[in-house]
Amino acid sequence: MSISTLSASASSTAPLPRTSRAAILVEQRKPLVVDTIELPETLAYGQVLVHLNHSGICGSQLGEIDGAKGEDKFLPHLLGHEGSGEVLAVGPGVKFVNPGDAVVLHWMKGRGIDAQPAVYGWQGKRLNAGWVTTFNEFAIISENRLTPIRPDFDREHAALFGCAVTTGLGVVNNNAQVRIGESVVVFGAGGVGLNVVQGAALAGANPIIAVDLFDNRLELAGRLGATHLINGRNCDAKEEIRKLLGPAGADVCIDNTGQPTVIELAYELTQAQGRTVLVGVPKKGNNISIYSLQLHFGKSLSGSHGGETKPNEDIARFTRLNDAGRLDLAELITDRFSLEDINEAIAKMRSGEVTGRAMIDLRN
Repeated sequence: MSISTLSASASSTAPLPRTSRAAILVEQRKPLVVDTIELPETLAYGQVLVHLNHSGICGSQLGEIDGAKGEDKFLPHLLGHEGSGEVLAVGPGVKFVNPGDAVVLHWMKGRGIDAQPAVYGWQGKRLNAGWVTTFNEFAIISENRLTPIRPDFDREHAALFGCAVTTGLGVVNNNAQVRIGESVVVFGAGGVGLNVVQGAALAGANPIIAVDLFDNRLELAGRLGATHLINGRNCDAKEEIRKLLGPAGADVCIDNTGQPTVIELAYELTQAQGRTVLVGVPKKGNNISIYSLQLHFGKSLSGSHGGETKPNEDIARFTRLNDAGRLDLAELITDRFSLEDINEAIAKMRSGEVTGRAMIDLRN
């Protein structure tokens, strides 16, 4: 790594990095390219330079790689929206984080300036990025995508507050508004789905039925609060859920898969005045077909936007839950990789080998 002075207000006098290792999306449906990139020479208004400690890999990044939302007009670009790190320097106008702060990096807007995304350099070309990226050792982040945490909080665990935990608990709290004793069916027990399960258990739901295609994920869902586990690869999930809940169906069904057939099933299995919440997003052009009459009589179908999380408020609350032993973060992280091995991590996520959250260690 080459070092020279990066200009920024309120920064230390120590030299700051001008280059970083990063995983780059160069072409859709192809492996990421891990290479050295160049950082901008100055921090613009509202921008913050962060040294990443850890980054989770979310299903959203797999969707970006696969082109789930269609043609990507910003290639090549950086990825990642869930991480933890330390602030190295801040740009003009920044007032809610300071050099030396431990921070969570998140994609939902929090407190502070909504800065312009940084532009990096790679092989003599422009390298795009959004307001937050986490698949890079050093990143320039918009102030409102950072939330400070206390310095002694486990940095690996803190990265989960960037998406998996805040989205999962937010879906339960804000979108589904689960009440004590309500029945909840969770389709998809990946990183977010596991936290939906954990959130439903915290809310006092019963039963909590987890549905997935992989036994390892279902076993973890059981440890995090699911009362019933259904492997849709080995049985008729619809029939098994009907056996458990009867013909009326579930109070709440939550889909994390983004698969149209699963979304349709979730809606069908939601009771007449229940709530179906969609977390996963289907690929562009993959539409759903439902009988909408019940929507006029109390049934609801809604999409979640990150669990409608307010990071600057929710992360502090969830930190207290973890401190009290009510929220399990350690169990969620089941696989660890270096940045150089990120494509292996992605392949294992696709195959189902990764049980919970795959975490990238960026400290070295």
